[in-house]
Amino acid sequence: MIDESRFVRSFPVPAAFDEIQIGQVVNLGAMGVDAAALEAFVAAFAPGWTVDRGAPDAMVFSIWAKLDAMASTDWPQTKRLGVDALRWMRNPPPGELLRGRMTVMAKDPVGDDKGIVIAQHDLLDEAGRLVFSCLTRSVFSR
Repeated sequence: MIDESRFVRSFPVPAAFDEIQIGQVVNLGAMGVDAAALEAFVAAFAPGWTVDRGAPDAMVFSIWAKLDAMASTDWPQTKRLGVDALRWMRNPPPGELLRGRMTVMAKDPVGDDKGIVIAQHDLLDEAGRLVFSCLTRSVFSR
């Protein structure tokens, strides 16, 4: 459903909470908005939406969620506590390559074995314009 041929792998984050730095930027990879996937998504989940308007907000969120899930498989992240402050800036057209990044905004140790990381996640289009952003709170191992 999503054009896997245009997926770009991410850069790993440090091995543990204590190695993560505030201000650190992590590449979440990139993925293209596949025309066939867009048509299927609109038909299944966006009644009244037309593909000429680009990817609907829910599909943009799904692309971010997939990039985030694929990038974080080897991270010391043990739990996602929340996704807040969701913002959609534009609806990318079919064929647009979206690239994800995560910026560590804050971190707080919680006991000896874990810590909370607050991060901003952004999806950018090929021109570097913001398409989507959100804030996350996650538990990382120490």
